[in-house]
Amino acid sequence: MARTLRGGTAIARDQIIVGVDVGSTKVCTLIADVGGDKPEILGVGICPSQGMRKGIVVDVQAAAAAVSTSLRRAEQQSGFKAMRVFLGVTGAHIGSTNTHAVVAVRDPSNVISPDDVARVIDVARVIQLPADQEILHVIPHHYIVDGTEGIQDPVGMLGRRLEIEATIITGSTTPIHNLVRCIESVDVEADGIVLAPLAAGRAVLSSAERELGSLVIDLGGGTTDGAIFRDGRIVHSSVLPVGGYQINNDLAYGLRTSLAVAEEVKIRYGSTLDTARRGERIQIPAYGREEAQDLERYTVAEIVDARLAETFELLHADIARAGFDATYSAGVVLTGGGALITGVSELASEIFQAPSRVGAPDNLIGLADAIRSPSFAASVGLLEWGRDQLVPAGRLEASSSRSFDGLRAWFRNFLP
Repeated sequence: MARTLRGGTAIARDQIIVGVDVGSTKVCTLIADVGGDKPEILGVGICPSQGMRKGIVVDVQAAAAAVSTSLRRAEQQSGFKAMRVFLGVTGAHIGSTNTHAVVAVRDPSNVISPDDVARVIDVARVIQLPADQEILHVIPHHYIVDGTEGIQDPVGMLGRRLEIEATIITGSTTPIHNLVRCIESVDVEADGIVLAPLAAGRAVLSSAERELGSLVIDLGGGTTDGAIFRDGRIVHSSVLPVGGYQINNDLAYGLRTSLAVAEEVKIRYGSTLDTARRGERIQIPAYGREEAQDLERYTVAEIVDARLAETFELLHADIARAGFDATYSAGVVLTGGGALITGVSELASEIFQAPSRVGAPDNLIGLADAIRSPSFAASVGLLEWGRDQLVPAGRLEASSSRSFDGLRAWFRNFLP
C-alpha cells in the first residue's frame, strides 16, 4: 500500500523505516523513506528524556511517556503511523567477546548454502553466559572454508568444513526488556534492537575508515560508548557509565551553581584547556544568591577538560585491556552531544595518539538539516540498519542474530 505525500509523490509503506533512540538526555524518533539512494527524512520527533539514567530505564512509565511524545511528533510531521521501530540500546551492561565456531557442510555435493551459514552463526551463539545476559548481535569477521581464511561470503563455494570468526555483543536481559516494554506500551513493536555505537558507526564512517580501522566514540549524556571497526566490521565495543551528566555535576560543584545553569555553561562556554583563553571573564548565576558571580572562562575549561580527559583515559585503558589498542589507524571519530564541546577532537587525538575528527551524518535528504549533527549519529544509523533489513516481500525483518539475509546485507555495507 502506498501513501501520497508532498507534491503527490506516492511512498510505499514498506519503504518507511522508523528509528527510536532513547538516550539519557533526549529521545529521538526519525521516520524516513529509504526507497532511494539516500534516506529521506520525513519526520523528526525530539523531546527531553525521562525515566532514564546512564542508558538504563529506571521509571518505565516516565520513559514510555517520553517515547510516546517523540513518536507522535515524528508521526505528525511525516503523516505516517509508526507500527514497528528499530530501537537503539546502550548502557554499562553491554559487553563483547570474540568467538569461533565450525559446522560440516550438509550438501552431499559440498556446495555451501545459506542454511550452512545460518547454522554456523547459530553455533557461534552457543557461549556461556550468565542467566541474566542475552545476545544482541553476532558479527562475523570472516569465514574459513576447509582451512582457507578471510572469506566474506562463502555461499556457493565448495567445501566440507565451514568455520566462522565472530564478535558477539551481549547485554543484560532486564534493561533490554524494560526498554522494549517502553516501546510496546505505546502500541509499537521493536523490529530490531541495535547497539547504539554500532548504529553511530554506520552513520558517520566511510568505507575506508571501516576497513583500515576506526574508533567511534559516542559522547552521550549518561554513557560514553566506544566501538572499534576494522576490516569492514565492528570488532570490539565498550560502554562507560559516564557522560555529559558528569561534566554538569562537576561544573555545578566547582562553580557552586545549579545543574541547570551548569548545563547551560557547558553548552555556551565549555571547551578543553588547549582552546581556552586566559583573561576572558563570564558571569553566571550563583546557587542560592540573586547576584551573578564573575569568573574566568578558563576555570570552566579546567573542569570540562579534566572530566573529558579522564573519560578518554578510561576508555583507552579498557580498549588496551581487550587487546585492541593501536587497531584504529584511520583515527577516532567523535559523535554524540559531547562531540560539540570545543577542542574535544584535539584532546582525543592527544590521548588516543591517533587522528581525530567530529562525525555527523550527512548522507541524507528531506528534513535533514534538523539532524545533521553529531548528536543524531546513532539515530540516523538506526535508519541505515533498518534499510539493510528490508526483505523482498516488503516486510521489515527483525534484526536478530539469526536473520542471515539481513545480516549479510548489513555487513556488505561495511565492506569497501
